[in-house]
Amino acid sequence: MHILLLRQFYPPEPTPLGPELATTLQAKGHQVTVLTGFPNYPTGKLYPGYRLRPWMKEVLEGISVVRVPLYPDHGRSALKRVLNYVSFALSGSLLGPFIVPKPDVIFVYHPPLTVGAIAWVLHRLWRVPFLYQIQDMWPETLEATGMLTNLRILNMVGRFAKRVYAEAGAIAVISPGFRDNLIQKGVPSRKIVFIPNWVDIKVHHPAPRDPQLAEDLDLANTFNVMFAGNVGEAQGLETVLEAAELLRDLPEARFVIVGDGIAMPRLRAEVEARHLDNVRFLGRYPAGTMPALYALADVLLVHLKDDPLFRITIPHKILSYMASGKPVLAAVAGDAADVVLEVGAGIHCPPQDPAALAQAVRDFYGMTAAERQSMAECGLRAAHEKYDRDILVGQIEAVLEQLVAGQNTTGEAIHVSSLG
Repeated sequence: MHILLLRQFYPPEPTPLGPELATTLQAKGHQVTVLTGFPNYPTGKLYPGYRLRPWMKEVLEGISVVRVPLYPDHGRSALKRVLNYVSFALSGSLLGPFIVPKPDVIFVYHPPLTVGAIAWVLHRLWRVPFLYQIQDMWPETLEATGMLTNLRILNMVGRFAKRVYAEAGAIAVISPGFRDNLIQKGVPSRKIVFIPNWVDIKVHHPAPRDPQLAEDLDLANTFNVMFAGNVGEAQGLETVLEAAELLRDLPEARFVIVGDGIAMPRLRAEVEARHLDNVRFLGRYPAGTMPALYALADVLLVHLKDDPLFRITIPHKILSYMASGKPVLAAVAGDAADVVLEVGAGIHCPPQDPAALAQAVRDFYGMTAAERQSMAECGLRAAHEKYDRDILVGQIEAVLEQLVAGQNTTGEAIHVSSLG
């Protein structure tokens, strides 16, 4: 098959799932082309070596990548974020048909929802089906993160989403809750397939602790509870700061935040104002360095705000954490907590509950090293047996092949075979 991978974000932006999908499908014998934007995430500034132009073609890891212009932004302004999303949708829709060879099938990565506009245009123009993968439920995410609060606009986004779902040949979701959400919105269940995200165990794996690195980062001789990833509104890391206040009597315990995002300036200011010496910010690190950083953690933390949307969301970091061979503190609810608890990879506490989070840290601290290691091994085993990349990309490949074989170009629902 010739597969067009349509997504707004692609390396050198830190978005590993896209290139992992592309290279794995190509290794299985398929031709893969990527249609994406010029790289600017997460800073909102173009990466060195890139400049906006009508289009650009390059080859990354053997994959043909075609870039179209967009308005670079990833700040707090809702208007500028909309311009970022809409500009890519317009460029992709207008230029895509002329600069990308016609594929047999299209794989569409959402978010943002606006990629659905490009998928609709290419689907109608070329009469080829597309598989629409939902990583983030819209318009719920816009409301939950505060990006949009206008009810009228949110309803418009919801109506557009339903149109995209209707056009899609099949829809892949990453959590059971997403599937239920779509069914409640009227999407036929036979059109939906649940395929969880994978973790690349070659990238995320247990690593030996580096004593010199621990000294350099001031993480030696402390009990490190590490959060790694995007530091945005959805993560609600103010709760971590409040829990740190409650843990002043346990000086060995320290929260370590690795990453960056729009909430970072506010968090740094709050730490300084509260004089919290048990919170450490390390900034953003390349993906290849994360195993060494995770090795310095005693516990890996995931936290999301308490919102109905986030109860059906499974952050990819949970899988990366488990593959790293560390126990997980899941300060989340719903599907995400279930991933951790079902395999015994850690413990759970309610989100946005500083007292509960502080108590969970105390519980971990009070465990023996063997008890924490047992949880870590359970998570590592699940990463290898349930969330292996080859297995789950194989399931995506099977759906794409069904679409090509069925030539579902009308937008009518097909029955997607059960994939386990």
